[in-house]
Parts: sequence; structure tokens; C-alpha cells
Amino acid sequence: MPLSRTRTLPFHYGWLIVAAGSLGIFACIGLARFALGMLLPAMGQDLHLSYAQMGAISTANFLGYLAGILATARLARRFGARALTAAALLLSGLSMVAIGGVSNLTAIIGLYILTGVGSAMANIPIMAVLSSWFSRQLRGKAAGFVVSGNGAAIVFAGLAVPWLNGLTRHTWRLSWVVLGTLVLLIAVVCLLVLRNRPQDLGLRPAGQAERAAAGQPHQLNDNRSVPLRLILHCGAIYFVFGFTFVSYATFIVTTMVQQYGFSQQAAGSFWSWVGFFSLFSGPLFGMLADRTSRRFSLMVVFSVQTLAYLLAGLHLSEPFLYLSIGCFGIVAWSIPSIMAALAGDYAGPDKAFALFSAITFIFATGQVAGPFLAGIIAERTGAFSASYLLAAGLTAAAVALAMLLPQPVGARRD
Repeated sequence: MPLSRTRTLPFHYGWLIVAAGSLGIFACIGLARFALGMLLPAMGQDLHLSYAQMGAISTANFLGYLAGILATARLARRFGARALTAAALLLSGLSMVAIGGVSNLTAIIGLYILTGVGSAMANIPIMAVLSSWFSRQLRGKAAGFVVSGNGAAIVFAGLAVPWLNGLTRHTWRLSWVVLGTLVLLIAVVCLLVLRNRPQDLGLRPAGQAERAAAGQPHQLNDNRSVPLRLILHCGAIYFVFGFTFVSYATFIVTTMVQQYGFSQQAAGSFWSWVGFFSLFSGPLFGMLADRTSRRFSLMVVFSVQTLAYLLAGLHLSEPFLYLSIGCFGIVAWSIPSIMAALAGDYAGPDKAFALFSAITFIFATGQVAGPFLAGIIAERTGAFSASYLLAAGLTAAAVALAMLLPQPVGARRD
């Protein structure tokens, strides 16, 4: 967009970055990953998959995600966040459409690995670029609105997939094709709207312009050195989120259908409620992190997640399952938004991409291990209760890890 047009907007162009980023997250994480929970029951029934095989499909996506992370930083330096995001969404969308046309488990796993590669190469640039577009006081809020795209995708998938399943005897195949096509369309939107830096449009980061007008200093080149122990500390917190959150998201619909006797339509409706609640999780806790501290907000979120996993793991009556789903949804996407803001706080805008990539790699190892181990445990015990209880123990430990986070350098200053 030409500079003259950016100056006529009634708001900072950074909020268009947020809107496009939210659509990108809707596609690369919400549709490409978390819609799988809605698709697995029908896929498992049609292809006669075991719990372990269903877990392997989920794990394949995160193996691809891991591989994508390793290449993302280098590709972003060469091509920029905008071009990389669009190309990555193209890869994810095409591979999702292709999954709808195959029946072999090996082929599905191979294609879903490619989907995961594309998800990583889109997600990291979208989240990391926010540190360049927003000052510290707005990073949590901006990231929160971006990750709310996940919740919108869950609402959409929870309503659309059961409806699509009723249109044809091919059930889950049509859903993959439709979802993949949506991802391809969003790739075009991201290419048109995203920009790598506000300086490309002659702008300052949102929030920084107001401070400059008030006579307060700002820093365009804030390069902070992040010690390895802090990277590992943040990575451990993000690992717990990946391990526990993804296990729950992958198997809660299957749990409702196979252990509580819900129909797929009813389970889909409840999964849509998860998406509805989660629409508020990113902005709510992102703004809480901006107003209080990243540390306090992480402690609150992990405490609520612990309750959600305990209620699911104890296999109580249905009202407790509803409460578990509500607790899970209300904090669903809060941690990615807080961690993206925290990366900017600790590393500064210029190095936030590298730090967020590093902790996302650790996070992705949790995504690989979580659903795979949950599937194995369910295969041996006949239920997912033990997996949910394990998740509760890990998130309780994450509360302590969050409490020990140090104050970011310059947090009080900028």
C-alpha cells in the first residue's frame, strides 16, 4: 500500500497487520491443525484407525512443524515475513486438499507433515513481526487479537465439518478439500496486506508514535542479549503448553464421542463453544499481560488449564466435562500471545524473531510428544483419562516456572 494511503487511514496500519495475521493464524493453525480434532472420529471410523494411528497422524503434523521451524529463520531473512507467510500457506492449503483424495495412512501422514511445515513457516513470521509493528505496551494486545483467529477457526470447523459430513458419503474428504481451499484464499490476502516492517511504509511502530509526540524517547534498534538459560526457561514453559494443550485439543472430541456417548454433531457443537470462548482468550490475557506482567498472566493461565485437565481426567459427570471445556476455551490461545510479547520484551524488536523461533522449536517438541504419548496411553488403558491427569501435573509445574521468570530488561522503562 502506498505511503500516502497509509496516512489517510483512521488507525495505524499495524492493526491491518493484526487483521491479516489473525486470518493467517485462522488458516495455518486453526484450520490446518486444530480442525483435525473434528475430522479424526470420521477418519478413524472410515479407515479403521487405532488410537495410536490417530495419534500418529497428529504427531506427523508436528514433525513437519519442527522441520519448518528449522528453516523459517533463514528463509525469513532471505525472503521476508510477508512472502514466506504467503508461500507457507500455499503449501499447507495444497497438502490439505490432497489429503482429501487419499486413503493410505502413509500418504496421509506424509501430506500432513507438509501441512505442518507450512504451518510453522506461516505462524512464526506472523507472530514475530508484531514486535516490529507494536511497542511493548501494545504487543500483548496485538498478539492476543492475532491468535484469536484460532478460536474463530474452531467455531467454524465445529459447525462446518458436521454439516459437510452430511452432504456426501465421502464425509471427512470433502471437509479436507474445503478447509484447504480456504487456506489457499487466505494466502492471497496475507500476500496483499502483510508488510515486513513499519519503516517499509514510512511509519513508526504503533504506540511509539504517541510516545514520541509526548516527548518520550523511543528505541528503533533495541538489541538485547538473551542468555541461554533464559531461552531454555521460556522454552520449558512453552513446551508444557505444546505437550498438554495439543493432546487435549486432539482427543477431546474423540473422548466425548467414544467415552461419553455424544453424537458427532453434539461433540462438534461443544467444540464450537471451545472456539467461542477462546475468541476472548488471546485479547483478554494479552491485555492482562500488558497491564500487569507476563509472569502473572502466565501463572493465571496455567492454573486454569490445570483445572480443565483435572476435570477431564477424573472422568466425572457431564457437567464437569462442560466446565473442563469452558476452562480450556477461556484460556486457549492466551499463552502464544503472551510468549510472543515476552520474546519482544526480552530480545527487543530486531531479535524477537530469533528468540521466538527458538522457543517455538522447543514448544513444537511438546506438540510432537503430547498427542503421540496420549494415543499410546489411551491404547493401553482404553481411555484418555490418564493423559489428561498427566497434563494437569505438567501445567501445575508450569505455574512455578512462570513465577520464576525474571523481569525483562527495560520493562519499566519502555
